[in-house]
Amino acid sequence: MLLTITTTHAPATDLGFLLHKNPARVHTLPLSFGTAHVFYPETRAERTTVALAVEVDPVGLVRDRGAADRPLEPYVNDRPYAASSFLSVALHEAFATALAGRSKERPELALQKIPLEVTISALPCRGGRAVLERLFLPLGYALEIEGGDLDALYPEWGPSPYHRVTLRAEPVDPRL
Repeated sequence: MLLTITTTHAPATDLGFLLHKNPARVHTLPLSFGTAHVFYPETRAERTTVALAVEVDPVGLVRDRGAADRPLEPYVNDRPYAASSFLSVALHEAFATALAGRSKERPELALQKIPLEVTISALPCRGGRAVLERLFLPLGYALEIEGGDLDALYPEWGPSPYHRVTLRAEPVDPRL
């Protein structure tokens, strides 16, 4: 699973202070279902991106749960790749202080509205574009959805339930 957060706030490198993660190093967090990695693929004053990559251990998830009727079924699924509650847990573990709206080193920064762009690389949504639009557009986000057929060679299989979703939020001028 991969989630990225990008800002163009000046200076964009302040994102590291907001998230309490130093852009100069990779942060690794053990989770009950795998491992999360936080790193910065882009750190410039004009634009900074942080990535949260979650590695789910499919073997560890099914260990000690008994044998399944079909021996491979517990191991062959989308859990390591598609956004799910595992991503929510990883977000909380990696960015708990930021989610609480606190910044120890720059408290005034945590109170500012800054432009953010969040991309979820593989978001399962069986209702497709219509459901995603009904979910995010009323909240004021700009929304970009990429998706297509499950397999271009077999269009009869229908659309893929997985979408690359990008949400954008620009700060609103309170004077308007």
